[in-house]
Amino acid sequence: MKIYTKTGDNGITSLFGGTRVPKHHIRIDSYGTVDELNSWLGLIAGQEIPENYKDELQTIQKKLFTVGAILATEPQKATLKNGQERLNIERIGSDDIVSLEMSMDSMDEVLPQMTHFILPGGHPAVSYCHIARTVCRRAERKTTILYENEPFDTNVLTYLNRLSDYLFVLARKLSMDLGVKEIKWIPEKRD
Repeated sequence: MKIYTKTGDNGITSLFGGTRVPKHHIRIDSYGTVDELNSWLGLIAGQEIPENYKDELQTIQKKLFTVGAILATEPQKATLKNGQERLNIERIGSDDIVSLEMSMDSMDEVLPQMTHFILPGGHPAVSYCHIARTVCRRAERKTTILYENEPFDTNVLTYLNRLSDYLFVLARKLSMDLGVKEIKWIPEKRD
């Protein structure tokens, strides 16, 4: 099978289930942004960071493929005529959300209390976490637009929301692990 099909040359693509839509459709934009996020997570995992975070990130990447598949499937086409699910994969569940929360709680236990906003940066791995966090927030914004028009499992929205928080905490934890000083944003007072 060739990687190129030429069926999208005119700016139209297929959703899972066969419906053809413009490539700028909010559904495409939603799962495309999740795909972009997944690529950033791969970049973070490729850095010199502790192995346990690499493992966590790989698990999250797999979950993001699930999110993408859910977003690529129109709700009205999710079930076949015989009642069988077209998308026969495990869904995002509350246990996936709890897993992110537990990981954040574990990292937070050893981090200094935050008293100010923190400037992103200090080390490539930390910066990549912050970029991934902002891409995750964009994915969340796009999926909420899609959800308003064509609702899907709300665990997807919750997972993306929690994931952006996780990436922020991971950036802070990696700063600590890598010996990078967090630079606080302290607003300058006007004269």
